[in-house]
Amino acid sequence: MGPDNVLWYRTKFTLPSSFRKKTILLHFGAVDWLSDIYINGIKAGSHQGGYDPFYFDITGFLNGIGPQTLELRVTDPVNRGPQPRGKQVLKPGGIWYTSVTGIWQTVWLEAVPETYISSTKHVPDIDEQVLTVSVDVENQEPGDIIRISAWDGDRMISEKESSNGLGIILPVNDLKLWSPDDPFLYDLKISLIRKGKVIDEVKSYFAMRKSSLMEDENGVLRMMLNNRFVFQYGPLDQGWWPDGLYTAPTDEALLFDIVKTKEIGFNTIRKHVKVEPARWYYHCDRTGVLVWQDMPSGDLGGGQWNTRPGMEGGSDKIRTEESEKIYRTEWNAIIDYLHNFPCIVVWVPFNESWGQFKTAEITKWTMEKDPSRLVNSASGGNFHEVGHILDLHNYPDPVMAKPEVFGSKQALVLGEFGGLGLPLEGHTWLDKDNWGYRTFENADTLFKTYSGYLSRIVPFIKRGLSAAIYTQTTDVEIECNGLMTYDRKVTKIPENQLKAATRKMYETGETIIFK
Repeated sequence: MGPDNVLWYRTKFTLPSSFRKKTILLHFGAVDWLSDIYINGIKAGSHQGGYDPFYFDITGFLNGIGPQTLELRVTDPVNRGPQPRGKQVLKPGGIWYTSVTGIWQTVWLEAVPETYISSTKHVPDIDEQVLTVSVDVENQEPGDIIRISAWDGDRMISEKESSNGLGIILPVNDLKLWSPDDPFLYDLKISLIRKGKVIDEVKSYFAMRKSSLMEDENGVLRMMLNNRFVFQYGPLDQGWWPDGLYTAPTDEALLFDIVKTKEIGFNTIRKHVKVEPARWYYHCDRTGVLVWQDMPSGDLGGGQWNTRPGMEGGSDKIRTEESEKIYRTEWNAIIDYLHNFPCIVVWVPFNESWGQFKTAEITKWTMEKDPSRLVNSASGGNFHEVGHILDLHNYPDPVMAKPEVFGSKQALVLGEFGGLGLPLEGHTWLDKDNWGYRTFENADTLFKTYSGYLSRIVPFIKRGLSAAIYTQTTDVEIECNGLMTYDRKVTKIPENQLKAATRKMYETGETIIFK
């Protein structure tokens, strides 16, 4: 697309009879980037942002019960604008991929009553054994009651009623904690009651899990899950597809990547400068995968990247007022959108100084916005003594910041390493000129190097390393350093070998002693 083009969508729809006399909401999962929505030729609203869902009440724009016309106007400057866009560029190559413009997630209609539940927020506290739920209601009337109940299967374990939806606390006794080994999910039912009658009701779920820091016996901070050290190891996951780019071909395809990730020995996924549809996070919740969620990067250039903590030389970008506002608005919306998914344990506002600005301010804001998760201020630098995590990137071999220097202030992680490439004929984006940080000719030598890297991580874990992220899940376009091919048809190394290679890291993590 680029800044000089405009994309238009036009379709017609007819509402089913069951929608009559109800409020009609038009939902968009995600549209990249600036959208103007028209119903029957009249503008119903606009939205700016390519990664967060949005909706409009279109009831007042509808023409009776006949066919309705929906039009959508989209503009997207891709890398010629300051907006978040991840790895999209107009001229793809290397680690930069084909751009995505317009609708890339589901569009759907919903009929709700005039007074309806619009959103909920769930905050678990495993130490106090409670769940705090906040509920937003549109057009609530005096006397309306909100009833919330928590369920373990068919057994109700807790119930509360309130006249407002602010901070309703439900006890959760006999805790069943969520973890990669046992991803237990409780059910949640929220009812809106008027004069003894339920006028709206939504069903959801929650998990009791905690993401925090704790000092080990040597005073080194470690990333904890449920007050226990679990070494977090996962792939850098780009979330790209050869046929749909940002859009997976099916829901089964979304689940396939997650299940395969666990099958080859990972317990974590770093979702890299992209936000997925809600179904992807639901599958992670259900499957039991820890997620580090990046903010999609944008407005690159203008700063100076320092890859070495403790050294002077890096500088954050000075963004325009417009660029800052775009970033803050979308990051806030993304956190709101994803808050209720328990799989997410880390927020990552910046990657490798890409558009990194006002790091201390953005990091502190993120920590205050969601105190229930850890914040990795800038994966790979620039480095600031703010946030919970100090995150190095190094290719191809693993490294660690010195725990005796940095470990008492932040948890130490290796946010990217590896990138070992193996192009497989018949499964590449191009026939030649494919790329990896280090390229191999066969799976045996690739695995020997990969397993050797994991063996080198084991002593790092003993000394203070909390997590490592390997680049990457799949090949993407000409970048052939995935453990799977871009088409997902081949896992380049036998799965049992990949899984066995990770075992020593997890076992070492279990031996760490705490104060």
